[in-house]
Amino acid sequence: MTGVTENTERGDSMLAATSRAMVALHKEQFGRGPTRSRSHFAGHDTLVCVLHDALLPAEHAMIEMGDQTRVRETRVAFQAATRGRFVEAVEQIVNRQVVAFASAIDPDQDVVWEVFNFKPADPQADGKMNTHPDTEPS
Repeated sequence: MTGVTENTERGDSMLAATSRAMVALHKEQFGRGPTRSRSHFAGHDTLVCVLHDALLPAEHAMIEMGDQTRVRETRVAFQAATRGRFVEAVEQIVNRQVVAFASAIDPDQDVVWEVFNFKPADPQADGKMNTHPDTEPS
């Protein structure tokens, strides 16, 4: 069972390192970092980092004015401008190539998600979709 324990510990430390990197990047890019973060694998090829209390004071003021849409649009623009830094950090930590990156925000709840999709680790799985056992591939 040592291999399982080592892999779990490595996975946990990798997820913690990803969370720390996302907090540091938010702080560097936006002037302040989230107060809480947690990263999770969603399947084999997707990593999601959930960041709480990530919004800037000015963004909170915009939300109070009812301008959540502008907060979303601005954050999306910021993320597009800094995409390379986020992708590079995660690729270095996870040691896998990121093929897609997206950022989402719920301004009312002050939650940001950073989502990374990796090139499939199994070359034979590339292009194949995992389906529920009771469904047929389309």
